[in-house]
Amino acid sequence: MKNFISSMTYLTKKNIFLCSSFFLLLFLPFLSEIIGETFLISLFSRLLIYGIAAVSLDLIIGYGGMVSLGHAAFFGLGAYVVGIFSFHSFDESPLLYIPWLCAGSENALFVWPLAILITAILAFFIGLLSLRTTGMHFIMITLAFAQMIYYFFISLETYGGDDGLSLYSRNTIPGLDLSDDVTFYYICLFLLMSYLICTAKMVKSRFGMVIRGCKENEKRMKALGFNTYIYKLVCFTLAGAGAGLAGALIANQTEFVSPGLMHWTVSGELMVMVILGGLGTVLGPVIGAITLLLLEEFLAIYTEHWMVYLGPFLIFIILFAKSGIYGLFQDKESSNV
Repeated sequence: MKNFISSMTYLTKKNIFLCSSFFLLLFLPFLSEIIGETFLISLFSRLLIYGIAAVSLDLIIGYGGMVSLGHAAFFGLGAYVVGIFSFHSFDESPLLYIPWLCAGSENALFVWPLAILITAILAFFIGLLSLRTTGMHFIMITLAFAQMIYYFFISLETYGGDDGLSLYSRNTIPGLDLSDDVTFYYICLFLLMSYLICTAKMVKSRFGMVIRGCKENEKRMKALGFNTYIYKLVCFTLAGAGAGLAGALIANQTEFVSPGLMHWTVSGELMVMVILGGLGTVLGPVIGAITLLLLEEFLAIYTEHWMVYLGPFLIFIILFAKSGIYGLFQDKESSNV
């Protein structure tokens, strides 16, 4: 009887919260239509996209212990892949004006995987150098790489430079109308859920155990015979690919890309989402992203000094909910999910 009551308490505290949150997201477009606030569909699409980016950052910070201030570089690059291909598709000019290269494309089934691939390659080469350092040196070198990429895209006058680049339309998927906000919302929800499932399986796998072991005691993992450098490099690359997917989606959601997506302040914002939701959990960063962006959105309605109210809230969470918001709903003996 005691075990039954404790299991029901766990069910009430965690599982019901997760199930209710899922069904709220699932039926949000219908609810927004009923209450006459259809802007919520576009708003929550943005929240889901930033949720993907936050989860990808948590993969290296929360699980790998690799604090990076350069994650926005992958987020922005994923967006620029979509923007550049859209630009050349409309302009019908060769990519980068090299005659033998094909013109752009607006096919999401081609452009989105390409954005993931390109950001993964960039993350691989940045990680190849950055992971030779640790601690503060790692933070600074990732920041340096991100700022180099940021200023590089500012210098590309062909693609708008500092002013950014507008998309003429969202990407296309055969049989689906991405220009419809409801359709695009459900695609974002599907991709977020798929990414969460893949991440959860990965962190529970042998690979994930090694990554977590590197965070706790890397010397011991090396003594056990694991090549921790390779494991961390793969983790860093996968995190960059996840951010690239989020970048491709945000470019479609706003139909605009700019170097501002790559600025270090965006990396800092993603880090706040991770800490706010819960470090080292799969679902925590999503909760952190939704909470932070909703607070920004609705506080800005009432005052232009919304950051004055947001700051104390963040301090309160850090002081009294050290495991983040998700930790408040998490059983003490539950796994990092």
